[in-house]
Amino acid sequence: MTACSDANSSNPGDEVPSGTVSCSYPSDGSPAKPVDLPEQIAPSEGTVTATLKLTAGDIAITMDRTEAPCTVNSFVSLAEQGYFDDTSCHRLTDYGIFVLQCGDPTGTGTGGPGYTMKDEVTDSTSYPAGTVAMANRGKDTSGSQFFLVYADTDLPPDYTVFGTMDQAGIDVVGGIAAQGVDAADGTSPIAEALITSVALG
Repeated sequence: MTACSDANSSNPGDEVPSGTVSCSYPSDGSPAKPVDLPEQIAPSEGTVTATLKLTAGDIAITMDRTEAPCTVNSFVSLAEQGYFDDTSCHRLTDYGIFVLQCGDPTGTGTGGPGYTMKDEVTDSTSYPAGTVAMANRGKDTSGSQFFLVYADTDLPPDYTVFGTMDQAGIDVVGGIAAQGVDAADGTSPIAEALITSVALG
């Protein structure tokens, strides 16, 4: 299930090319880095790959356009514009919930791209190890922050899953997690977790 209008809409004014969906990215304050909005017509078939180049090692992810076309469209747009470059993964959880959260150029957990998008979830959405999903601050508030799940995690189906990591990527995130959470703030990883760049394809 997606939160976008598909190409089979019965309303003539809403028709979009086959294999695509129409996405909405409403404004949400000032962006943490200047970026253009993603294209509103997004591919809704196939996959796209990306490599998150971290100081701790590369993380290869495969994104599913079928399950989360508008989210993948946004992530690809931000990556192409260098939005994630030189951005620290600012939050690590290592008890109950096992995730490394990234995607905020300010490194504070408050930054975003200046727009939001609707959730692309179902009641059966789950978060096993290897999941790549969007962080949010409530329904339909996803922006640029995402999290990497390095061990099976029980969360409500409120966070859009848009990709998966391979085992090597899980191991990279697990290695960061193994060094623990900084006691000074209780949230940031002790290990350096800097995304230097994101390579698509």
